[in-house]
Amino acid sequence: MDIVTLLVQLISGAVGGNIAGNLLKKFSLGTVGNSVVGIIGGGLGGALLNAFGVGTGSGGVDVGSVIGSIAGGGIGGGVLLAIIGAIKSALGKSA
Repeated sequence: MDIVTLLVQLISGAVGGNIAGNLLKKFSLGTVGNSVVGIIGGGLGGALLNAFGVGTGSGGVDVGSVIGSIAGGGIGGGVLLAIIGAIKSALGKSA
């Protein structure tokens, strides 16, 4: 994995986290929280795609690789935000 691919995944993760936060208001952690969780999720989602060899191409800057990185980062960021938000919501209700 090169630095360009990682940056694309992290940025798309932040965007995916904020989109998920806007769509799932009860799981939102605020703009900064959504971005941080999204960045982490984007890195994890991209790493999972890379491990499975899906959509990463040769790791260069070809169209398939960029689209795969954006999708992996955005989806990873959104999914991790939903998981963290659900856990936070469940903990808040039990207290």
